[in-house]
Amino acid sequence: MILQPTSLELVDAVIGFIETRAAPQLQDRDVFLARVAVNALHTIRREIQQGEAAEQAATLRLRALLNQDGDFTALNTALCGAIREGQIAISDPALLAHLRASIIDQVQIDQPNYSGLKAALAGA
Repeated sequence: MILQPTSLELVDAVIGFIETRAAPQLQDRDVFLARVAVNALHTIRREIQQGEAAEQAATLRLRALLNQDGDFTALNTALCGAIREGQIAISDPALLAHLRASIIDQVQIDQPNYSGLKAALAGA
């Protein structure tokens, strides 16, 4: 296993290269595409930093909601089935709380500057 550089250090190095060396030399659409690439790398960075904790939190919520054990993928599949089969009502407060928390976690990774996120966090 490689300890240095870390995944985050590698992502930061690529971001730095694009922003300081590559992007200033680009023109037209390539400038836009460089910004898209940097935004994608920032999303990867946040996923590395926050993704595991978000998945663990969702797994704990799903275990409580479904009253069963399993990993995130299995529990999420079970939740979909339970909703589809009417075993969990779409208005169930525990379901709505889980979905809200899951959406907030995902938006914090994907689009942390999204104005709706601040509103969602304020209402949390």
